[in-house]
Parts: sequence; structure tokens; C-alpha cells
Amino acid sequence: MVRILDVAKHAGLSVASVSRVLAGLPGVSEATRERVMASVEALGYRPNLAARRLRSRRTDTLGLIVSDIRNPYFVEVGRAVEDVAYAHGMRVMLCNADEDPEKERFYLDMMRDENVAGVILSPTLSLLARYRPADFPFPVVLVDRCENDTPADAVVLDNVDAAQRLVRHLIDAGHRRIAFFYGAASATGRQRLQGYQEALAGAGLAPIAQALKPTADEAQAAMRRFLQGGGALPDAVVASSGLILLGLVQALREAELRFPDDVALAGFDDMPWTRVVTPAITVMAQPTYDIGRSAIERLLARIAQPEQAVHRIVLRGELLVRGSSAASNTKTV
Repeated sequence: MVRILDVAKHAGLSVASVSRVLAGLPGVSEATRERVMASVEALGYRPNLAARRLRSRRTDTLGLIVSDIRNPYFVEVGRAVEDVAYAHGMRVMLCNADEDPEKERFYLDMMRDENVAGVILSPTLSLLARYRPADFPFPVVLVDRCENDTPADAVVLDNVDAAQRLVRHLIDAGHRRIAFFYGAASATGRQRLQGYQEALAGAGLAPIAQALKPTADEAQAAMRRFLQGGGALPDAVVASSGLILLGLVQALREAELRFPDDVALAGFDDMPWTRVVTPAITVMAQPTYDIGRSAIERLLARIAQPEQAVHRIVLRGELLVRGSSAASNTKTV
């Protein structure tokens, strides 16, 4: 049976260096990592995971708790987390909290019972309101959702800036009555609402905001009620997430309204279908893979150095202007 000592001798390194590589800890040079992995392959070494867990009282498992597994945003984030975890010889346990604080609490308890090494979490508003790192027996990195004063490692989009730039694009295109459909259950939705309101206020325009559960079905129903309300049709509608955007498109098609001729359309998340509809839809694209990669790298760094200061990574969205938000010749703008 090949031992870690055999790998160290074959690689010409210390047992400690080999252990750091196999544990996926940061602070190891790429050259050292390559030497260790080459020796692992040459010797056919298989780590004794059970023994490692008993010694460390920690597994080689990371937790990923997302708020809605149906959201394509979390598919890409999860892919990045899994890619990095695999490269470090670690496993990922994926759980779907479904925007439900009770499910979220259940899965966090399960992570504790499993002695996971750390958790990446997209939290509910109720958890954010009372978040304290000391409440968790493992390191946590928040992803997608975080308040300005939350004392947590986090990787987020600059949501206020992203929403401002998206709405200002519509204003610059001549649209004045701009409705905003946003998810009411998350800090992300509220921050994007803030950006929307600030962009309108800067142009002297009045907000038309609709709060809803951030699913395609709920967005479709909300848009249907909005259109049936008897009020004037807005110049443009904006969705705060990809699933809400999908629901709005379904409702507009159902009502036989064309974008941008009848109403301009824009939203968040560059999902594949937004590029293939006609006309293609203007979106604020999020660097989702980078968000997931940064989250797990931050988590691994926190695991390696638990006492380091809280660190927040804020990324910027990319505005992709397409035909759906153009100024229509059939409307007075």
C-alpha cells in the first residue's frame, strides 16, 4: 500500500508539502503541485480519506446552498465551484433552499452534522438580517447576496451600479415610463431596485416597481395582471433576474405585444435564449463563472487561515445592448 511518505520521497518534498497539496490548501506553488500530482499518478497513491477525516475531524467536502436550483445563474456558479473543488481533490454537496428559511436552516444543520470543511451560501433575507460568523461551526462565504454591513466573506455583483447602467441605457434610448419587476425575497432584488430608482430620480422620472417571487411563473402572472390593470402601457419593462425576464417575455408574447415596437425590454443575466429570440434581448450580463470561482477560492483561503480579516469581492456586470431595448418608431419618445 502506497503511503503519503512514499509520495513525498518520490517527489523529493516534505510530507507537509505533499499534505498541503492533497488537502487543496492555498500557498502552494504550481510547480510543487505538479510534482506531487505526478508522483501520485506514478505511484497510484489513493489517500485514506476515512483516516484523514478522523484525524482532522473535517471531511474533504464543501457545501453549496443555493436559493433556487432552477436559476441558470446558480448552474454556472455551481459549475465553477465544482471545477475548482475537483482540482483540489474535494467534493461538493449541493442543496437547494428554494428561498425557504426553514429549508435553509435544515441544510445548514446538515452541513454541521456532516462536518463539512466550509459552505458557500446564497442566503435568504431572514438569515442575512441576523448573520453572525460565530453562529456557524465552519467557514462561510456568501455568494450573490450580501448587505453592506454583513460581517461575512462574500462575492457579489455591484447590483446598484448594474441596475443604474441598465436603466440609464433605456432612458438614453428615449424611454420614459419604465416599469421594474424585481424579486422581493433577496437583498439582490432590493439593491437592483435601488439602482433603478436612482437612475430614474436622476432623470426626473417616476418609478413603476412590481415586487414578486423571482420565478418565471410568478413573473408571467404579475405581468399579466399589470397589462390587465387598464393603465397606460409603459415604454419599457426591466427584469431584475433571468427567470423574471423569461416570465415577462412569456406574458408579452401571450398578449401579442412586440418588443421594442410596443414595449422595450431589458433585464439581468445573459442566458442562451436571450440571444436567439427575435429581436435579441438587452441584458446586464453577470460574470457568473468568475463569481463561483472567486467564492470557492475565498472559502479555501478562509479554511487555511481562519483568523484573517473579512474580505468582500465585488464584480462588475457587462451591459450587452441588443434590439429589444431600441427606441421604437411607432411610439412618441
